[in-house]
Amino acid sequence: MSLSSVFNIAGTGMSAQSTRLNTISSNIANAETVSSSIDQTYRARHPVFATVFQDSMNGGVGQGSLFAEQDQAGQGVQVLGIVEDQSDLQPRYEPNHPQANADGYVFYPNVNVVEEMADMISASRAFQTNVEMMNTAKQMMQRVLTLGQ
Repeated sequence: MSLSSVFNIAGTGMSAQSTRLNTISSNIANAETVSSSIDQTYRARHPVFATVFQDSMNGGVGQGSLFAEQDQAGQGVQVLGIVEDQSDLQPRYEPNHPQANADGYVFYPNVNVVEEMADMISASRAFQTNVEMMNTAKQMMQRVLTLGQ
């Protein structure tokens, strides 16, 4: 792995963590939205990541696999998609609420704000780690250039 590929790997990591932060902020923003039916209620969303491996046969980049060779070099991370959390919604009996259904229930999203905040801290620290990795690689490359002086 060359030193210049560190920038690509860190860049994909920063992009993935940015997507993670966006989904977390969307979840927190919709944590208290209500609906009168289960089908219309906001559900928490989470990104799904996968490692991108260097395909040793043709030099191309291939998707990660559980059965990839252990000595295969990773080329970064990619976001495969964003999935909705299928855990139960929170029905609350609030007959005076304007959004209440015929039985007097409103449905709140399955967003746990405490978990989302912990996940946000984790994502921002991972983003920060990728920035530090890029800065360290940049400093190393600058020092290599000054060796010939």
